[in-house]
Amino acid sequence: MPTVTTAPATPRPKLVLSEILSFGYDTFCSNKVRFALTALGMVIGTASLILVVTIGMTGKQYVLNQIQSIGANMIEGEYQGGAQPSSTPDMLTVDDMNAVLQQVSGIVAASPVIPLDDHIPVGGGKVKDLRILGVFPAYSQVRNLVVLSGRMFDAQDEQARNKVGVMQQKLAEQIYGTVETAIGKNVKVNGLPFTIVGTFRERVDTFGQSEVTDNSMLIPYSVARYFTDTPAVRQLYFSAAEPSMVVPVTEQVKKVIQSRHRPESVYVVQNLTELVTVANRTANALTMVLLLIAAVTLLVSGIGIMNIMLATVTSRIREIGIRKAIGATNREIRFQFLSEAILISLIGGLVGVVIGLALPFSVRFLTEYRIPISGLSAIVAIVVSSLVGILFGTVPATRAAKMDPVESLRYE
Repeated sequence: MPTVTTAPATPRPKLVLSEILSFGYDTFCSNKVRFALTALGMVIGTASLILVVTIGMTGKQYVLNQIQSIGANMIEGEYQGGAQPSSTPDMLTVDDMNAVLQQVSGIVAASPVIPLDDHIPVGGGKVKDLRILGVFPAYSQVRNLVVLSGRMFDAQDEQARNKVGVMQQKLAEQIYGTVETAIGKNVKVNGLPFTIVGTFRERVDTFGQSEVTDNSMLIPYSVARYFTDTPAVRQLYFSAAEPSMVVPVTEQVKKVIQSRHRPESVYVVQNLTELVTVANRTANALTMVLLLIAAVTLLVSGIGIMNIMLATVTSRIREIGIRKAIGATNREIRFQFLSEAILISLIGGLVGVVIGLALPFSVRFLTEYRIPISGLSAIVAIVVSSLVGILFGTVPATRAAKMDPVESLRYE
């Protein structure tokens, strides 16, 4: 009995990835204006995402730089009270500062502060209040002051009790016109003539919230002692060697000071660490709020992609029917329309990334300010734009895949 051989069935050709992407690109090119307007929302969303992160990082960097300019390693000790009504105030002294320097490691500079008040003539028969601060030469380092002209008095001036002073910038300009003119001028403080050897300003304006005001003048601590009857000082300043040492050094300074005074006396020893922490939290919270706004923009652009893809499916019903009739599977139809949605979102995302990175780079190029740029934000923006295309392209793609080929071919 003869055997009957059957030819093997010819496998139905399947659309490969390159063909599907080619279909998506052809569709995109045939409807450039419509798809470009749809991608515009993604451009704005991804650019906003990058710019929001950049703004948050820039704001945080600015605030931290401002705080560090005051003195990030600075530690301040001050007497707050607590003594019995019948007893004398238990004020801080230079001996407390010396004890701290001997017992606490990690301190690179220290200075006491003695505040004094006087008046200084400003011309036209007028006088101006003058705040004199008796300090050590290291005060300039601890408080991170900027010497604008002349010099800061040094250890030799302190030891020799030289009657010299360093005047605040605004006061020098008000009296002498410029900071350079003030150098060498004599000022009488409580009847004693002082020679101005330098002018200064705070690195960051504290708006009168520190002991340094617009009418301040620094003089050597040893000379300021001429005008006081007690060894008490208003404040003690210390500077830690490293930012990581500020918190433990603060605790040790407080223990040393408290151990040298009456138990009921209260002393506040503080640093700027808490302020830095608050600034970090505030900047992070602001960044999160702005990110939510950018997320809403991406959501709106995603809805726009879904809307345009639904309209595309409706306009291409006959095409879907023809492709199914020649063997295209539901999976291939779904992937075809999904690839179009991803293509729109990716193009919009890439353009948005370019714009989002170009703006900070242009600021860097045109100005001296160095804006921090996060490469991670660009990667996140691309990933998010792809996810938006997948999420909002799934519904139209699924709808296209479920269409009946017979009904599709009858559609007019």
